[in-house]
Amino acid sequence: MDQTALRDRARSYFGGLSPTHDWHHVQRVVANAERLATDTDREVDEDVLLAAAWLHDIGRKREAEGEIDCHAEWGAAEARDILAESGVDVETRDAVAHCIRAHRFSNDVEPESFEAKLLSDADNLDAIGAVGLARTFAHTGEISQTIHDPDLPPEADDSAAGRTALNHVHKKLLELESRMYTDAGSEVAAERHEFLETFVSRFEAEVTGER
Repeated sequence: MDQTALRDRARSYFGGLSPTHDWHHVQRVVANAERLATDTDREVDEDVLLAAAWLHDIGRKREAEGEIDCHAEWGAAEARDILAESGVDVETRDAVAHCIRAHRFSNDVEPESFEAKLLSDADNLDAIGAVGLARTFAHTGEISQTIHDPDLPPEADDSAAGRTALNHVHKKLLELESRMYTDAGSEVAAERHEFLETFVSRFEAEVTGER
């Protein structure tokens, strides 16, 4: 499979997107996927994994513009067509499409193949640690959300995603370590999770004037 051609084709679907899900996010997810594939002792179909990593968010722009409801569902179907045009066999197309369909955090489709689990972990790893924090605060600025509200601690925030940036860190980012599917993903997530905990502790101390 020509990964360079897939990369170039995938990039054509991006432009004008939020920095939280732009082309650089895709590049980071590919790098994470390559790292996890190297760190595992299980056999990995890297053609499937990397194709899915390059193509996993090709539906993001359409979703952001309100043209589709689910970028993962649309992206899986679009990926099938892209791969078919390249002469990729049906079995491989199905495998890549499943990875893409199952990668989304807020999804009712569980990853079944090992490659799908690796892609899910690679995508979630981009939401943990320093990069995850940067993405969170970038999104906060985009939607004019409050960074921190002392009158709305995480335990009193009944929203799913958090009504402040700090609450989002508590509700999503700090939960991601427990959502890893692979040993390799869990190992990286543990280190990034530790960094998150250090940041949150320092942040909460600073906003109260303790530090």
